[in-house]
Amino acid sequence: MKRAGLIELNAVAIVAETRNFRSAALALGMSASAVSHAISALESRLGVRLFNRTTRSVSLTEAGEQFLEKVNPALRDIAEAMENATESADVPRGRVRINTPSDGMRGLLMPILAEYHQRYPDVHVDVVSEGRTVDIVGEGFDLGVRLREIVPQDMVAIPLSSEERFLVYGAPSYFERFGRPVAPSDLLRHACLKMRLPSGTIYRWEFERHGDEIRIDVNGPMTLQNMDLMLEAAVAGIGLAYMTERRAAEEVAAGRLQSVLADWSPPFAGLCLYFPSRRHLPPATRVFIDLAREMTRAP
Repeated sequence: MKRAGLIELNAVAIVAETRNFRSAALALGMSASAVSHAISALESRLGVRLFNRTTRSVSLTEAGEQFLEKVNPALRDIAEAMENATESADVPRGRVRINTPSDGMRGLLMPILAEYHQRYPDVHVDVVSEGRTVDIVGEGFDLGVRLREIVPQDMVAIPLSSEERFLVYGAPSYFERFGRPVAPSDLLRHACLKMRLPSGTIYRWEFERHGDEIRIDVNGPMTLQNMDLMLEAAVAGIGLAYMTERRAAEEVAAGRLQSVLADWSPPFAGLCLYFPSRRHLPPATRVFIDLAREMTRAP
């Protein structure tokens, strides 16, 4: 025998409660004829009459009372389970996985992470920092952080920082000894700290002014892959470094570094938090996104 559907069982329970097909139909969001048809179909499959019907009243038969006595507890359990599922869908728990660059995140992500932990202590945040750009969906991440220009077009992006600039920095002691470059080509006569990308290639320093774009293969005493080491080497006067204003801001404010070639360094969109443009995000991910918007005042 075909199993009874939830709509049919609910129809029996509501009609028994209201003793009226029209009232039951309003409660179920169905037409009165659809409710009547659902109950008649169930009675036909069961081989018993569940209701006595007259033009003025509807009442349960003895078989109907026995049937509903068995069915009602199950309907209550189902309703409770659905209510719990709806409530749990709004309670952040579980884990959020975030993929970030291996460098350049100082001062951006941790304030959000700290506030997130305070608000949602039941969520475990797993942050993986690496230089390579990954497919966050394919590799099981909920969120990613990258420069806006390399975020895939099918993703939603939230700015974590304002516009940034890469500038050339050196220690005052370095400039006293070797002078200041005034054009990108002057860097070929200076000691520069070379930067190795995650792919293994050496980064060519990029400059632009009035539409003229220049890339320089710099030379120098060191090749580094870690921006913290790059910063320390520049402060020590070993050579010139190429990094963002935000990364060097503390050392500049303390007078340990100075910038050059600023007129050759136009701003670009900064780091963004990004995620798939799908409608239903896990609650833990959704509230992290909301918090990032709140703390960065992003639209």
